[in-house]
Amino acid sequence: MSASSPSAVPSFRSRIGCDTRGGFYAAPQRYRLHLSLSCPQSLQIAVTHSLLGLDRVLPVALLPAVPDAPDGGHMALRPLYEASSHQYSGPAVAPVLSDNWTGTIVSTHTPDILQDLARRFDGPGRDLYPRGAEKSIDTVRRLCEQGIAWAAQRAGQSDGDPAARDTALATLLRTLALLERRLASQECALGSELTLADVHLWVSLVQLDTVHRHHLDATAVHHITGHRHVWAYARRLAAHPAFGSHLDLDGIARRHHTHCRGMEAAGAAVQIVDWMAYAPRDESVRHPG
Repeated sequence: MSASSPSAVPSFRSRIGCDTRGGFYAAPQRYRLHLSLSCPQSLQIAVTHSLLGLDRVLPVALLPAVPDAPDGGHMALRPLYEASSHQYSGPAVAPVLSDNWTGTIVSTHTPDILQDLARRFDGPGRDLYPRGAEKSIDTVRRLCEQGIAWAAQRAGQSDGDPAARDTALATLLRTLALLERRLASQECALGSELTLADVHLWVSLVQLDTVHRHHLDATAVHHITGHRHVWAYARRLAAHPAFGSHLDLDGIARRHHTHCRGMEAAGAAVQIVDWMAYAPRDESVRHPG
């Protein structure tokens, strides 16, 4: 397995409402995002936040790349979790959308947070969750979760059943082939305009190259690299300030090595994208504390 995740993590799933009757309604500076950019879910939220231009409306608090609590959580988030769940004893993990007015957690559920950022806050950025595209965006999200992230992790399990690994790799390659055909004729995941589907897909590709590749053999990585339109798309988005500016490559590597439960394979030496060309030059700001 590529990495392990903290267990028994609660899911807070309140939503940002449309008006004052909704309880958690959109208001400038009311909420705060707590993100660790080495975490793929946090990276999705950070990219979306930038694309929407929400800097002045919704502040972001950056957390260490590697959780600093013994239980795998973040010490800075402990007060929020304890205020939101009576006698909470589990890990205080990111990402978190919190309410400054009550000092409690609104949501830890990334898909909900992404949708609420796109729909409920008045930012100057693009429409990332257009009406009528909801099902298509969710389809891409699930494709990324199952066809890329889960399949790549399963394919890299050195202690797993060889047949299961082969099946997972075949699933990953079929997913990339589908995306290759799509991106050969269009610039973005759903057409010509960026949407949340591109956020999901780009972060999945980052994780595939910077994390999961380390547990695949060189032949598998060679086949993955062969999808030239997919990786051209990944490089193109990495060059976009809202995407590449949030790359914390050192943090991703340190988080991976901290949680890694698998053997490194020959594919680790076959880098697909030179992500360093797009990441911020001074990454010290990505590692508070």
